[in-house]
Amino acid sequence: MSEPSPPSSAAPAPNPAPDAVEARTPSPAVGLRVGQGFDVHPFSDDSGRVLVLGGVRFADGPGLAGHSDADVIAHAVTDALLGAAGLGDIGQAFPDTDPAYAGADSIELLRRSVADVRSAGWEPLNVDCTVVLEQPKLAPRRPEIEARMTATVGAPVTVKGKRPEGLGALGRAEGIACFAVALLASRDPARGSAADAARPSTAARPSTEDPVADRRGDR
Repeated sequence: MSEPSPPSSAAPAPNPAPDAVEARTPSPAVGLRVGQGFDVHPFSDDSGRVLVLGGVRFADGPGLAGHSDADVIAHAVTDALLGAAGLGDIGQAFPDTDPAYAGADSIELLRRSVADVRSAGWEPLNVDCTVVLEQPKLAPRRPEIEARMTATVGAPVTVKGKRPEGLGALGRAEGIACFAVALLASRDPARGSAADAARPSTAARPSTEDPVADRRGDR
């Protein structure tokens, strides 16, 4: 009877590093860029100021102080798109020292910026916004805001409202802030098309969701 073979001392093959997982790595032929935007404005003491958020006018409550109409959502989205395209920021494109932009419609400024982004060879794929505020409530007007912003950008724009839970100036309802993240795809065929970038991968990807993560409700 033969003796049993000794156990192998070879170590098991290591799992591939996350960077090596093909499903997570965009094709080098596709040009993608991400931009982050931010804006904040205090509430105005001028009773004649109208609150405008994402191109939608709110009749209740005070307006925001600013050189233009102080639309923090439109400003943050503009900032994100310009930054992703390498075109500077909203302050460079539309300085608040220029009288031409006094009381300007921020949706029109956003529309001009989208045209500049496309002229620079980039196509917006989507924008996601987080608005930090104690008042007013965004949820009842969110569909209007998203529809107006989506039509202006020419790509899906999502908007979420979050309360600052009484912390700082925003928690004391002294103003409103907005963060925005924009994704662009190159319009240059040599780097892949916007349609290629927008096409979802069919490869299985590991879940990164934390089922016990604390998630605050939308405003």
